[in-house]
Amino acid sequence: MIERYTRPEMGRIWSDEHRLTAMLRVEEELLKALAPKKGIPAAELKTLKRLMEKSLLEASRTKEGAAGHEIIGMISAVAGELKQSAPKVDRYLHFGITSSDVLDTALALQLRDSAGLLIEGWEAVARRLKALARKHERTWMVGRTHGVHAEPITFGIKVAGWHAEALRCLKRLRAARDTISYGQISGAVGAFTQLSTEVEAEVLDALGLRPEPVSTQVIPRDRHADYFHALVLSACAIERVALEIRHLQKTEILELEEPFSEGQKGSSAMPHKRNPVLCENLCGLARLIRGYEATVTENCLLWHERDISHSSNERIVLPDAHIALDFMLDRLAKVLDGLQVYPERMKKNLESSHGLVFSQKVLLRLIDAGLGRLEAYDLVQRNAMKTWKGAGSLRQTLGADAEVTKRLSAKELDACFSLEPYGAASREILKRGGCL
Repeated sequence: MIERYTRPEMGRIWSDEHRLTAMLRVEEELLKALAPKKGIPAAELKTLKRLMEKSLLEASRTKEGAAGHEIIGMISAVAGELKQSAPKVDRYLHFGITSSDVLDTALALQLRDSAGLLIEGWEAVARRLKALARKHERTWMVGRTHGVHAEPITFGIKVAGWHAEALRCLKRLRAARDTISYGQISGAVGAFTQLSTEVEAEVLDALGLRPEPVSTQVIPRDRHADYFHALVLSACAIERVALEIRHLQKTEILELEEPFSEGQKGSSAMPHKRNPVLCENLCGLARLIRGYEATVTENCLLWHERDISHSSNERIVLPDAHIALDFMLDRLAKVLDGLQVYPERMKKNLESSHGLVFSQKVLLRLIDAGLGRLEAYDLVQRNAMKTWKGAGSLRQTLGADAEVTKRLSAKELDACFSLEPYGAASREILKRGGCL
């Protein structure tokens, strides 16, 4: 991922340096597990630990260039440092295991730790959404379906829906972190031909991972696909919020506006512009993450006990998706911190359709008054179309229709145009959305 979208902590997890450190941690824990039987001195393990505190990245890359093999490059770099000072460590490094034992187990550590950061990011966003929903529980606005005025809602109800989705994203990410926290120390073709399952259990327990039940020579990629789907749905949830803000920031609507800082410029050509660039950025990054999902699911289909067709794309897809999503969560939190909400504009827009948003209430009252549903529907629609074409408010056109007034009194008709009944369930909705 380019530096522009890389936040330090997530970037560190996916750095080449950290990846190498994670791989060496796997090797270190294996040596510790082998130490009693192989006579590896504690002093030599400490020597390895001190070596791991240094950067071995350049030496590993140099050795990899000569060998054409990443793990052999790493082993050679370590051996070059320890051959004299820790001969038993040098001898038993990578004993009885294969490259995927190191690579996939180290990747599990990266994924687990990355999921932790994403969970923290969603928790921060959820706190802001909860506060926003509570603040605007009774801020009236028009609900829109197909982009057209439908019925009144409150902005708090809209935000409660965002918050409920944030909670689902958190639940999925926590489950995904559990799904991906599996490693393997099972050797070539995963059959434990050289080391026992007890050694694997000891190593993985030290790393905070669980043993993959049946690993072949790699951890099956359905785990990674399952995990990645939680990232994709998180990106979708962020885009849902960002897209709504973009829609409601249109000049002719202007009910919401993302933060626009002092001195910020919206356009190089038009000084008046206040463009929703932060939310547009979030939508663009969400497309990137969604686009990667097909690649991750394709990786489930490997040859026999192992091939490395997944390896090349995972080096791009997994860091990019995590770094982008981490950035998106931080940006969304900042958008919510500075979000401008315009209740008066919301009210003005709600009123701009001249009462059409209350049409269903009139329909139901006419049904209660004795009309059949289709007859009542046609009666209300006939008057609504007059209002749509500028003949006056819906209350006025209905009040001038004898077919309506002989069934509903003026008082009954007026009651159909009250906002308050539309907020009767708002408190319950906010509770169900986790906001109260």
